[in-house]
Amino acid sequence: MSTKHLRAGLLLGSALTALTATGAFAQDMADASASSEASLGDIIVTATKRETNLQDTPISISVVGAEDLENRHVQSLMDLADGSVPGLRIATFEARQSALTIGIRGIVPNDANQPAREQGVGVYVDGVYLARQHGLASALLDIERVEVLKGPQGTLFGRNTEGGALSLVTRKPTGQFGLRAVAGVGNLDSYTSELHLNLPALGDFAFKVDGVIQVQGAVTDNILPGEQGFGEYDRRGLRFQTRWTPSDNFTADFAADVGKDKNTPFYSQLLNFNPNGLPVVPWTSASVPSGSIRDLAPIVVVEGEERMTRADIGVPQQWSVDDTRGMDLHLNYDLNDALTIRSITAYRDLDVEQYDNIAGAHRPPVTGPNGNFSRYSLAGFWQHQFSQEFQAIGSLDRLDYVAGLYYFKETVSDDAATPSTNTWNADGTGYTIRDPLPTIRGNRFLDRKSTAHAESKAIYGQATWTPAVLNDSLHLTVGGRYTWDDKDGTLELVSNALPVVNGVAGELHFDSSVNRFDPLVTLAYDVSDDVNVYAKYSTGYRAGGASSRSLTYRSFDPEEVEAYEIGLKGDFLNNRLRLNAAVYAMDRTDSQIDFSLVTVIGASTRNTLETVNAPGTTKIRGVELEGAFQVTENLRLSASYAYTPPNAGSVAADWESPFMGATFRAHVDANYS
Repeated sequence: MSTKHLRAGLLLGSALTALTATGAFAQDMADASASSEASLGDIIVTATKRETNLQDTPISISVVGAEDLENRHVQSLMDLADGSVPGLRIATFEARQSALTIGIRGIVPNDANQPAREQGVGVYVDGVYLARQHGLASALLDIERVEVLKGPQGTLFGRNTEGGALSLVTRKPTGQFGLRAVAGVGNLDSYTSELHLNLPALGDFAFKVDGVIQVQGAVTDNILPGEQGFGEYDRRGLRFQTRWTPSDNFTADFAADVGKDKNTPFYSQLLNFNPNGLPVVPWTSASVPSGSIRDLAPIVVVEGEERMTRADIGVPQQWSVDDTRGMDLHLNYDLNDALTIRSITAYRDLDVEQYDNIAGAHRPPVTGPNGNFSRYSLAGFWQHQFSQEFQAIGSLDRLDYVAGLYYFKETVSDDAATPSTNTWNADGTGYTIRDPLPTIRGNRFLDRKSTAHAESKAIYGQATWTPAVLNDSLHLTVGGRYTWDDKDGTLELVSNALPVVNGVAGELHFDSSVNRFDPLVTLAYDVSDDVNVYAKYSTGYRAGGASSRSLTYRSFDPEEVEAYEIGLKGDFLNNRLRLNAAVYAMDRTDSQIDFSLVTVIGASTRNTLETVNAPGTTKIRGVELEGAFQVTENLRLSASYAYTPPNAGSVAADWESPFMGATFRAHVDANYS
């Protein structure tokens, strides 16, 4: 089964109003002067918790700036799935548009949609961690840049960054009046509108308001009258920011945001059907096959890989809704020219009402006469989190350092029912809609219900030393992070029943405490003013947990990654040509893998999903290349390439983990302005 994401292209976009004050105009003139030299400008990043030049930072980082985000019409993180960032893979979780599965360098979570499971790539907005997959496809609100940090980031970012991190940096209030409004329309009845307002400073306070609306109609029409189509979305977001600057050495930034993402799943169409395939065997063990694949129902269409514009099966379907809310406070105090103290305090919560009916095209081959089909996922998901981080960023003679304390706490719960909405008639020429929708044990019986709590504390530090040798061209970076992770959870229902252990039904619990140390060592050398090379060793991990799709709710351990990387960053031809390359090797142990388990309970069986730590080592190897060439003042060419072969375990029973697509990806684009 394959799901293709079809996004409405923005065919018409216009800046309705752009009013800026003198300071902004002066900046525009400076930018124009720089661009007239037909060179690639410096890119400033904060991947090391301090502002550094991208080309001088010995980490594999890809940056998508504000101009590129606008030119590509990037409205949500899903729009970065075009392959332009090497090593980054983004897809929806199953057909659910609002929950994203994000992978970097082959580290991809299997089912982080559960309360007690985690992602392998951390997503941050202005330094605030977003702990859940749900809500990641929300509308982006005036992003200055997206930094994609590749490889384990366990030292400075901590838990759940074994593959890397996505760091989104927003534009801040300027204290000068400015208004920017954008509107656009496209196919599939899509339209978008944005409003970004900077207000004049009021004393020591500056204010900014951002609002956005993004709407798309159905990719595939639902033939059941009165129901929503497939692949629709209606995203709305609002953010308020204020900056208080009472003195030259102190800044306080406060932000509050709300978002609502209404969406429907993609239609699960049948790509192929082979009636001469292998016979079907029952779930229980059998020495010889028994049974055979049933023929397709006459009204089911095998559409192939072309996305259907009109469904062959009509089903009940309504909006799924993700509500996100958050607020954060950033305090920045320059104690002196050599030391800055920072505090980041944040609270976020998430409410999800899920109604995903991906339709029944994939079920008729194994559904008999008068059988029920088309699974309707009716679920609720609730999460709230609090985080606090303190940072000290300083410099001594030949030494730059950062040290920090981090605290994170969250509570996550979910419940779900999965009834079948449709019933075939005796010969497969028609179907009826089941009303009301019953589950196995009644109209309102829950299929799954669980709650998980997580608390994480960490202390970290990293320092870069430049010895007085080789004309100050050698740089040694050493860092480490010690983490205390505590996690517990309760499973109340699974697979339409109370969990059963040793014949006794009742709630199940897990409790896990893990302490670990994640080191980092980097050696960098400036070959010239414009070219540098580096070698890096780092580690990272994904926290353990338990599967709420399991009858046992057995806990599993953290997944760990050791990574080795060498890289080159260079600017050539008077800064008109930029080439960055990285070669990496990652060894993953205790890999968290899922498998289906059929449990016999009395006269019936239940199919559940178990999660365990795989034995052996998963080897991940790869190469990444990025390049940009400023041909003229107005024309820039860019290209990227990533190669990551399938990974395999080193134990006797080797296994392969899919990479969400091709082994390699290449991307080329041209930008004329």
